[in-house]
Amino acid sequence: MTQVTSNAPEGTPNWLDIGVPDIDRARAFYGEVFGWQFEDAGPEAGHYNMCKVRGLPVAGMMQNPDDQPDVYWWNVYFATDDCDASADRAADAGAEVVVPVMDVMGQGRMAVLKDPQGAQFGLWQGEAHPGSAIVNDPGSFVWNELATPDAGPAREFYGALFGYEFEPVPGMDYTVLKRPDGRYVGGIQGGSETVLGGGGAAVPSWLTYFSVEDADEAVRKVRASGGSVDAEPQDSPYGRSASVRDPFGVPFHVMKPAPEPES
Repeated sequence: MTQVTSNAPEGTPNWLDIGVPDIDRARAFYGEVFGWQFEDAGPEAGHYNMCKVRGLPVAGMMQNPDDQPDVYWWNVYFATDDCDASADRAADAGAEVVVPVMDVMGQGRMAVLKDPQGAQFGLWQGEAHPGSAIVNDPGSFVWNELATPDAGPAREFYGALFGYEFEPVPGMDYTVLKRPDGRYVGGIQGGSETVLGGGGAAVPSWLTYFSVEDADEAVRKVRASGGSVDAEPQDSPYGRSASVRDPFGVPFHVMKPAPEPES
């Protein structure tokens, strides 16, 4: 089990959350697909739900306010040691501030922005809550990638913001993002956009891959629980994965990662 107990290094995806139009239906769907348990943080936290694996938080979920647009997606947050400085740096580089920097009930400090091409992302400076306590294991996220029409400006923006190094994939408009210590933390898929849940036109967006024990069984559960499948399970050097949607049309991937190479 990959367990996280402190704020992750700068630029590492460290939390996910989603706003949905029907939280009971969302809990039933994701509980069936990933085996999540849920803990309601209560009215003082707007009934924000912690989605848990083996009793540890891996993501968040909330009922969308009635006055919010009817578009839904998984928000990907990135670790920062100084949320204020990172948000200022992002804004100076052309990002739109969606939610200004704010404290979250002693749990951490956050902001939500849109990059210059319009993809939304969050910043999370963990304090009492460092973020997803389990990663890379079944029921938690294993990968995040940006679908964007032009990879060049995206690399420039996120590289300046988080100090990423870039590793292009030969023959593809795909760039792997690496922290300065060489750890792979995500990817950028150029020439690509995504229709979000409830959305009409395709837009730039971060997309999450959730680890599962069996990709084919996860797809069966998605269908049986009211979701849909954009792409059936297929194998790659990285594992077996499928592109799916929840009952509200929110896109995500399920993936059985390939075994780690023996050292």
